[in-house]
Amino acid sequence: MTAEHSTFWDDLAEDLQDPEFLRHYVVESIRIATVDRIVNALDEARDAADLSKAALARAISADPAVVRRLFSAGHVNPTLGTLAEVAGALGMRITLEPLPPDERKSVTEPLLEGRAADTRALAEHLSGLRGGKPRPAAA
Repeated sequence: MTAEHSTFWDDLAEDLQDPEFLRHYVVESIRIATVDRIVNALDEARDAADLSKAALARAISADPAVVRRLFSAGHVNPTLGTLAEVAGALGMRITLEPLPPDERKSVTEPLLEGRAADTRALAEHLSGLRGGKPRPAAA
């Protein structure tokens, strides 16, 4: 780990001592990871169905640009309605699942309490989620 990388994690861990910043960071990290996971799964299903973005847009009566942005933009924030419509057109549906107990403890407790026992471990765990490769949850 480089000194610059270590400084980033140290600074972030310090920023996470602020309950408002911590809650915002956790919420955004979970939102980004969740939306990315859903959009990637829908795009894989679209590819597997050999369905073009334009055909998918027609199926849900949407502007083709909406579907292109959904699958092409780096930072999308689609509505749940749009995701559900796309999923339905692909023969899928959006569902909820509980977090595993260790992740629930490392994510939910900081949101509810506004603090984390190990802010650096929390930051690294959330970074792993945002990158699509979850790391072991903080204890």
